[in-house]
Amino acid sequence: MPVAYHEGCFPPAALDLGVLFPLVGPANAAIARYEGVLAGIPNPDILLSPLTAREAVLSSKIEGTQVTLGEVLEFEAQGHLFDESTPKKADAREVLNYRAALREAESLMTQLPLSQRLIKATHRVLMDGARGRHKDPGEYRRIPNWIGPDGCTIEQARFVPPGADRIDGAMAGWEAYI
Repeated sequence: MPVAYHEGCFPPAALDLGVLFPLVGPANAAIARYEGVLAGIPNPDILLSPLTAREAVLSSKIEGTQVTLGEVLEFEAQGHLFDESTPKKADAREVLNYRAALREAESLMTQLPLSQRLIKATHRVLMDGARGRHKDPGEYRRIPNWIGPDGCTIEQARFVPPGADRIDGAMAGWEAYI
């Protein structure tokens, strides 16, 4: 049985702040240590680039990409990404687009709040030249989808997000909450 998006449950009516407050101090300390490490590195991208590459590989697997971190770095170093002559190259392109989208979001966050506008602009970068590039980059989907094993039906899915007709409302609720 799939887990469906809990429509109408977001934003939460109440948060148990008593559970969250003890976590604030350790979280702030961890962020301070992280910022200290980055401040001591002449080029923080040396540390962050492999982390964002790994995140991109893992997140792209949800969409069915079949490429390793090593393959992505190899394709990037060789500059062979901009043809989709093999499935590996197409998958690597999608992963590198994911990294480019992360950089774009980081840049846009200096000018825009976290918002639907920022998400849509980032999505355009994500889809640039990728297999879904003809499916309205920068717009919300208009068809049903779900997350599950390749080829599964909606009944076999692990997660079913809101229907396409309810995305605008769900995102407006999220944006109002943040």
